[in-house]
Amino acid sequence: MTAWRWSISRRCLRVWQRNFAVYRKTWKISFLPPLLEPVLYLFAFGVGLSAMVKGVSYRGEAVSYIAYIAPALLAVAIMYNAFFETTYNSFVRMYYQKTFDAMLATPMNLAEIITGEILWAATKSVIALTLMQMVVSLFGLISYPEGLLLVLVAILGGLAFASIGMFFTGVVPTIEVFNLPIFLFITPMFLFSGTFFPLQNLPGWAQVVAHGLPLTHLVGLTRALTMGYLGVDLLWHIAYLLLFAAVFFPLALHKMHKRLIK
Repeated sequence: MTAWRWSISRRCLRVWQRNFAVYRKTWKISFLPPLLEPVLYLFAFGVGLSAMVKGVSYRGEAVSYIAYIAPALLAVAIMYNAFFETTYNSFVRMYYQKTFDAMLATPMNLAEIITGEILWAATKSVIALTLMQMVVSLFGLISYPEGLLLVLVAILGGLAFASIGMFFTGVVPTIEVFNLPIFLFITPMFLFSGTFFPLQNLPGWAQVVAHGLPLTHLVGLTRALTMGYLGVDLLWHIAYLLLFAAVFFPLALHKMHKRLIK
């Protein structure tokens, strides 16, 4: 490993601080989607589909459809906030605003800048999760105290999806090309990761593919904690997301280094 990959100090928190300072100026607008989105989804699926889907089996027990999809909405929010922060927003800061160039003129190195971006994206996931959790809790769809652990899940999922988002930022030539990873990676996960129906409804080969998607494991964690389940089998989901983040974090550093350091 070359030295630049591991020369990360607490200076990366300055990048987080900078992004947080910008976020504070637009926080009122940024707060609205996490607050209103779960209400719209729960109303649409809870009132609309629940009339046709009487119940869904989860761990051998029948649960209402609205209780089944509510934790998936939390997982999707974690994924979206982290991924879009390190793709579109980071690309704008890097390519159009030249913020990365300005930070490279300081004692910070590129690895610290990218790490700060990823940490900030994970923070955005935690903020979105917290806001949505408050709304979903009003519907009585989250079991406590297990639901308190959802914040830790948001940190883990945020780091995983922020890392792969930054990886794509390091390889796409223009901002328009982000449509490809969204279409080929994010959208299939949104639909086929156990979000709106059990994986058992898929063909065998599709179940195998679904279990290789990070959102499947994130949904597994949020659904278990939301419904008050704590078991050893959840360690598999945690291990997968940890491994996913551990693989794509250095890959993101590598690709961003190749892109920016000539």
